[in-house]
Amino acid sequence: MHIENMPLRRLLVAAASVSVIGSAAHAQAATDPRDAEIQELKAEVQALAAKLDQLEARANTPPVIQTPASAPQAATPAAVSIVAGKPSIASTDGRFTANLHGVMNFDAADYSQASTGPVTTDFRRGAASTDTSHARDLSSGTDFRRARLGVDGQAFGDWDYNILYEFGGAGEEDAGHIYDLWLQYSGLKPFHARIGAFTPSYGLDDQGSTNGMLFLERSAASDIARGLAGGDSREAAEVWANGAWWYVNAAVTGRSVGVVNSQATGVSQPYDSQLGYIGRLGVLPVRTEKALVEIGVHGSYVDRPADTGGPDTAANASRYSITLQERPELRVDGTRLISTGGINARHADTVGFEAAGQYGGFFLQSEYETIKIERMNPAAGVSDPSFHGYYIDAAYSITGERRRFNNATWAFDGPAVNHPFSVQDGTWGAFEVAARYSDIDLNYHAGAAGAAATADAVRGGDQAIWSGGLNWYPNSFVRFMLDYQDVTIHRLSPSATTFSTPVGAEIGQHYHVVALRSQFAF
Repeated sequence: MHIENMPLRRLLVAAASVSVIGSAAHAQAATDPRDAEIQELKAEVQALAAKLDQLEARANTPPVIQTPASAPQAATPAAVSIVAGKPSIASTDGRFTANLHGVMNFDAADYSQASTGPVTTDFRRGAASTDTSHARDLSSGTDFRRARLGVDGQAFGDWDYNILYEFGGAGEEDAGHIYDLWLQYSGLKPFHARIGAFTPSYGLDDQGSTNGMLFLERSAASDIARGLAGGDSREAAEVWANGAWWYVNAAVTGRSVGVVNSQATGVSQPYDSQLGYIGRLGVLPVRTEKALVEIGVHGSYVDRPADTGGPDTAANASRYSITLQERPELRVDGTRLISTGGINARHADTVGFEAAGQYGGFFLQSEYETIKIERMNPAAGVSDPSFHGYYIDAAYSITGERRRFNNATWAFDGPAVNHPFSVQDGTWGAFEVAARYSDIDLNYHAGAAGAAATADAVRGGDQAIWSGGLNWYPNSFVRFMLDYQDVTIHRLSPSATTFSTPVGAEIGQHYHVVALRSQFAF
């Protein structure tokens, strides 16, 4: 039974009251006062009113769905939906969420190199002296660059979390390892505090979404600089804050989670983990409906390199070693071609400058990085090396969409797709063209060709890459990228004996590569 409104209740009570009054009046007219009967009738009216109150309260209470006694009953039902392309489960008040996400980057590449000669006359070499055959014959083929599965969301409104596993790799896939695993408190806005394994904010190229990058890989300069104290899967604690016009962060960092050279290897633990610090500051001096300009500065400091040698390492020869090295902005072949080799270090630091501008469909972004290493117990006359690199990205949206600026990461994501691809509707999605020039110089007092290296020389090599690309976004879920690279590497042999070359021989090379990425991400 449902009592739908108050007028009905009042009508019933009024009718009962009239009946009582009439009965009482009749009783008084017929005989002497009959108090007992009047009181009985009043009690009946009161009982009726109480019953109507109960029925009214029951009618206004939502029905309860009965479940087995063993099943827990939620205080609020969950809602399942698709949010920004991600399957999402959320409580009705939005304080508890769980968003599933996954990424597939499937790359294919064809390398065009000079013909391979015998190792005795073909002096092209990789980063390490053992990289003789791969450097002379880079592997055309395919690779799952990224294969990620995870979940992120909120708990109790103020706590954010992210769990992400990685199964992709460089050159070949791996068995899987933690990529992101962190917890963040966001209840003191605009400040946020994060701890766990993640990528601390270092710069534009570092924080730009891998699902929306202009090219298949970040520039070599930014990748080397960010990896000194930060980079992917870094154990860290970070505090950051942002507003509509500004961003700032500070982080304390340790080791990377079970990863060596971007591959999960199950490496044994160091004697002491690396201890580093990262900071970044960015502002938007221009932000209008059509235009945006970002400028910023960032840097890192390694207070204690990882102790990989332990107390039995003779004379600290390589106990605290730092190596700067990189692949040529493509991972289908995982061979590195430039490297400083191990430098026994006391400290190291980086300083970088960032700038980006966007006007309508035009986009421009650049960063400059310097890296310095303070040697551990250097010999007389041996100085501390420094290195530098930079890149310039340019892009134009053929279909008019703009790349999106993300205030939380303080970097640019891919464009929104205004008209997803549809044969029925005759729409094609979003298209953009891009170009890049990048250079990273890992040489320090390298000397002249044909001469032996001096005591403080670092012959890491200079890598310059011209890139062009065409990106197609059929929708917000799928992307295809076609890239072309012209790669030039100049590097003198660090050691005639170790690298099996003449003294001071050129071990670099010049080649071209065409690559295609097929991607889905949600």
